[in-house]
Amino acid sequence: MFRAEIVANQSVKEDIIELLEQTIPDILYTVIPTVHGRGKNNRKLGTTTWPEQNFLLFAYVEKPEVPLIRAVIAAVKNKFPDEGIKLFTMESD
Repeated sequence: MFRAEIVANQSVKEDIIELLEQTIPDILYTVIPTVHGRGKNNRKLGTTTWPEQNFLLFAYVEKPEVPLIRAVIAAVKNKFPDEGIKLFTMESD
């Protein structure tokens, strides 16, 4: 079992979820709708100075689904290269 975490600008949330559900129809996931933080190139704090915000989606998936999630994120990154989309995967016990 693997944990996949996706952190991205809220503006691409629906694109990511739609493509995940198309690619892995039975995927189960949790979305934390508002995530603040500092990335490599900018901050997303939901303030007047730094108004943008991220979301976090995480899912526990089997090993064969990990490359599918990577492909989904690569496709969305290709479409929206400046939205700071990150995917982290780790093996879970």
